Amino acid sequence: MKWITRENIKVDRVACPWLIQKFVDSSAEFLFVPEAELLAAAERERATPFDATRLPEVKLNHRGDRCTFEAILEDFDLADPVLHRLGRIVRAADLKGQEHVAPEGLGLRAIAEGFASLGISDDERLRRQFPVYDALYAYARQRTG
Repeated sequence: MKWITRENIKVDRVACPWLIQKFVDSSAEFLFVPEAELLAAAERERATPFDATRLPEVKLNHRGDRCTFEAILEDFDLADPVLHRLGRIVRAADLKGQEHVAPEGLGLRAIAEGFASLGISDDERLRRQFPVYDALYAYARQRTG
């Protein structure tokens, strides 16, 4: 299945593909396009759009104070408490004003901004950052009881 989001990915738009590929769709293919082209490209490619907060037509999006990662947890009935803890870390990193929900969020935000400043493609950002989320999942698993 194809999934599509805005280009120039950072926190939530890296975390969501990790979550999708690990727990929703192991053969997922991710596409990154300019925001203005997202809906047309999603239709053309028959891809599921996600994390496009200025486009209310996109169902998998921020919801209130929660990030898109948490919307995916909800919509795909992913009840693993470790994933929900990781969702709070992603929210704290991704959403200004939500830093209080997980102290690890500021570190994750710094890592994401560092990767963004490297000037690498979105596909390369996924490749390099998926191990970060694997490690965060292991960290959260140790601390979730």
